[in-house]
Amino acid sequence: MRQIADLHIHSKYSRACSKDLTLENIDKACRIKGVDIIATGDFTFPDWFASIKNELEEIKNGGLYKLKTAPDDKIKFILSTELALIYKKNDRCRRIHIVVTAPNVAAAEELNKYLDKHYNIRSDGRPILGMSAEELMKLCLSIHPKFLVYPAHIWTPWFSVFGSKSGFDTMEECFGEYTKDIYAYETGLSSDPEMNWRLSALDKFTLLSNSDAHSLPNIAREANVFELEKVAYDELHDVIKGVETPRRGVSTTGKSYLDYTIEFYPEEGMYHFDGHRDCGVRFTPAETKKHKNICPKCKKPLVVGVLNRVEELADRKEGFKPAGAPGARKLVELDKIIAEALGVKSRTSVKVQAEYNDIIGRYGNETNVLLDEPIESLAGGLSPAVVEGIRRVREGRLRIEPGFDGQYGRVRIFTDEERGQAKLI
Repeated sequence: MRQIADLHIHSKYSRACSKDLTLENIDKACRIKGVDIIATGDFTFPDWFASIKNELEEIKNGGLYKLKTAPDDKIKFILSTELALIYKKNDRCRRIHIVVTAPNVAAAEELNKYLDKHYNIRSDGRPILGMSAEELMKLCLSIHPKFLVYPAHIWTPWFSVFGSKSGFDTMEECFGEYTKDIYAYETGLSSDPEMNWRLSALDKFTLLSNSDAHSLPNIAREANVFELEKVAYDELHDVIKGVETPRRGVSTTGKSYLDYTIEFYPEEGMYHFDGHRDCGVRFTPAETKKHKNICPKCKKPLVVGVLNRVEELADRKEGFKPAGAPGARKLVELDKIIAEALGVKSRTSVKVQAEYNDIIGRYGNETNVLLDEPIESLAGGLSPAVVEGIRRVREGRLRIEPGFDGQYGRVRIFTDEERGQAKLI
């Protein structure tokens, strides 16, 4: 059974996150987006965990939960949180973000009790903990052997395992003896599978892509498409753990597997290129090297982005794909496509949202429109400009001004001349 899973989002209790991120609203958004399994996010935050216990109920196969008031269990919640670890190792300050997925409410509650006793988990949905990645692994596995713990957005400069500012060069350097218990990694918005495949050391881990959504519209901007024999936490855990050869991402029975990931165009991510946002300086890795990592305007060190860091650690050439690796499909969110087609700047404008809601009403959900519905079918119900936008995104025929130093890249599907025409061809 195909299950689209977004395993890393946040709640309304995380800093810089929308107050609309309630469990009820997340359920509704997933039905519109076409998501089947969604992270709760932030289960370490006491008020949010209380909502999880009060508003969700476990489904029959165990480890996944549904909204009590929902008409069905189409939307399954999985208990997850992101933890910010700040600690010193090898004479350097390390700042690492880790995704923790719990097998059930009881295991999550036991972890929360320990963290609440020793750290401050009450000020933010994504708490900052003064513990190492190894200590976190030891703690989680001592509570339950089926906790899934893996590094988030592994290339982001400031807060990741390979980040240029405070990360490591290998998983082993970060996780030590517990590297064997790390089964996956999250690509992050500024990298895609092709970039990660260039590092052979990552072959033994399952590649996951999640949205890290801070608002409802960003749910499933990246996601994972599984084929599951049984929709249950244990089955998902078994797939992600898998076996190291020929690849993780396949269950021990071989009947459940990660089919492909849904990807942001990495250039659109906010740390793809190097640069200085305040100075308006955006560089490719080659340009950064030419300027010796120094901003030509303010003379301070540049923020080295994801593409550059991948180049630094890669031991394979561009274009390499490991045998048996899952597929990947790059998408642009539907409301962004509509905004481009209509020549409207904001994806949240009344005009764009009216068109978006009409399309969802006709075709069921956003994932179906972007991935599955034949172009010929869409042409029968949508404006030619929107259909052409969807076609171009599927074919990768677009232009992107790459993101850098915390600024998202800008997607351009149509030229200025085309947008000025009454009818796009």
